[in-house]
Order: sequence, then C-alpha cells, then structure tokens
Amino acid sequence: MRRQIADLPLHGGKAPAWLFQRMHRLAGSIIQLIVADVGPGEMLNRLADPLWFQAFGCVLGFDWHSSGLTTVTCGAVKEAYRRMGPDLGIHVAGGKGGVSRKTPEHIARVADRRTLQGDRLIYASRTAAKVDSAAVQDGYQIYTHHFFFSDDNEWCVVQQGMNEADRYARRYHWLGSAVRDFVCEPHQAVASPPARSPDLLNMVAGEAGPSRDRSAELARMNPDRLLREITVGPSLFLPAHHPVRDTDINPQRLGNILRLVHERQPADFETLLGVPGVGPKTVRSLALIAELIYGAAACRKDITRRWNPRDPATFSYAHGGKDGHPFPVDRTTYDRSIALLERAVRRVKSDPTGKEQALRRLARIVDSHSRNVTVIQDGI
Repeated sequence: MRRQIADLPLHGGKAPAWLFQRMHRLAGSIIQLIVADVGPGEMLNRLADPLWFQAFGCVLGFDWHSSGLTTVTCGAVKEAYRRMGPDLGIHVAGGKGGVSRKTPEHIARVADRRTLQGDRLIYASRTAAKVDSAAVQDGYQIYTHHFFFSDDNEWCVVQQGMNEADRYARRYHWLGSAVRDFVCEPHQAVASPPARSPDLLNMVAGEAGPSRDRSAELARMNPDRLLREITVGPSLFLPAHHPVRDTDINPQRLGNILRLVHERQPADFETLLGVPGVGPKTVRSLALIAELIYGAAACRKDITRRWNPRDPATFSYAHGGKDGHPFPVDRTTYDRSIALLERAVRRVKSDPTGKEQALRRLARIVDSHSRNVTVIQDGI
C-alpha cells in the first residue's frame, strides 16, 4: 500500500450549532456501542489511533483535511460526556486553551467520585503535555489537550499544536498501555507533515538518551560553576556554521532556572522536565550545553509517524462535511444514523443478553453503507 502523510491545515471558524448538536449525540452513541462490544480499553486504543480518529471525525461530519477536526471531534466527545456522564463508558477531561489548564482538576473530581488512581492519571496528563510542549521542539505550539480515561485507570491523550508560520497543525496521540517510558519514544502516533523547523529538537528520541542523561546531570551541578564554564570557557567560540550558537543560550535566564532545578536535584530527565518553570528554553539550553561540554549530540530528528489518510477521507461520505466536502452535510441521513445508533444502545442496555444480536444487526447495516461508499469513491 502506498503510504502518505496527512496534512492538517489550520482552518478558522467552528462547527455550526445545528451540526454540533448532532455530532455529540452521534459520538456518544458510537462510543457507547464500542464500549459495550469490546470494552473501554479498546475505545481508548481507537482514539489513540490517528487513522481511526480521523475516520471518526469524518463520520461526525467534519472536514477530513482540517485542523478543526481534532478540536471539534474531541469537543463532541466531551459534550457527550457532559450530557451522559459515566454512562458514556469513558471519562473525558481537558479542552482548548485555558480550559486545558484545568485538566488536573477535572481528573481529580472524577477520580474522587469513581475511586480511581487520580495522582497517576494527573501525572500522565501533565507529563504528556510537558513532553510535547518542551521536550519535543518541532515548531508546533500546543493549544488543545484532551485526556480520556476509564474506570480501570487506562488512559490516552489527544493533543494538537499549531505552526502559525506554515499554517499547519500537528496532532499527538498517546496510549497509556503502550507507554514504557514517558521520555523515550512515548508517542503512539503523530499526525502531520514532517516538521521543517531549523531549530528542531527531539529529546524523546531513542538515540537522545545520552543527551537526556547529561542534561539531568548538568541540572544537578552547582549553577554558578556551570554558568562560569558557559560564559568564560572556550566552548562557545565556535565557527558560524556550527549547529550550536552562543545566541541559543541566555545565561541570566538560565541561571535563574538552574538555581531552581538545583534545589530539586532531579534524578533523571523525566524528573527535570516536571520541575515547575522548566520549559522549552531551559530544555534546549541544557541539551546544547551537554552537546558542547560532553559531546552528547542533541537529536534533531522529527517524530512524525507515517500513515495513510485516504481511508479516513472515505468516511466523509457517511454524512458529508461541514464545508461541503465531499458534499454538504445531509441532515436527514445524519438524523437517521443517530436514531439507528440510539435505538441500538437502548436495546443493548435493556437486554444485555441480546447485545450480540443488536451489534451484528448494526454491523450488517454499516457494512451495507460501506459497500455503497466504495462504489461512490471508485466513480470519482
């Protein structure tokens, strides 16, 4: 199969109210049926899959090639959760902009009510956000963060950054069950074109281990001694073409942060990253100093995972797209889909023993629609 990278151009505007009202109803019913069929863990697996997520957004009626698909799809799921609560089958926290900073509060409230491992879930949310905003410096600024989790303390993250210069977005997917190390290859997938930033820094690459270790070691050193080595030593007298420049390092600002982290004595890079006040500039400064002093090369490899966007686009034929691609949203068909799924959910709830029959019937209907979609696409 020929594989491509999906483009997510930045688009303004939002889903109209009449469409969003349908989106969150349909999203809620789809999630309920998946949870009833294969459990909340598999639902989280699917949200962490960029192919499935893109197809899900297309079925809901958003434009498959727009950055808004991420925010509106996550918003529809969150609205479904607000309306249905735990009956949805998974929990949702986070949001866009300032709302995302309240994610720990949202998680804590649910954890208290459901007796979950709140501290562990909050740590996962915070660390995922910190990694993609500070440890991965690819030219995209994180502006939306959604945290999905279950009563079994399983979780996934879908967050998105924007590059205002290129007018593109990048979506980051995390799956808790697949994370072995928060700061070494932690992503389930990253959906976007390859980053072209000249200042690319990837501190979570496998080969960045020495850079991570040396950065933490530097953070534990006496900050005044380290600053003297930086500002008066010979290491910064480099040719102009060298990838590390003395203009990358602000000694005064770095000194303030180094004194803060020195008090914490971080044992490793993950702990260093969690220190309040440590952000992209601190991480970059330490990585570049580690490269200068120790020869621990900073990784400048992008983290994009390749995936095929053709199949998700096909799902736009289910109900159409917000901006009229491949055709305007068909409200009648959309409402029929909602009614069909809501009836299926009611049957599953009222007769758990008949779940298999209800889901098989739904699968036959979906399969019939899929065959029709294939014919339509082949005729383009």
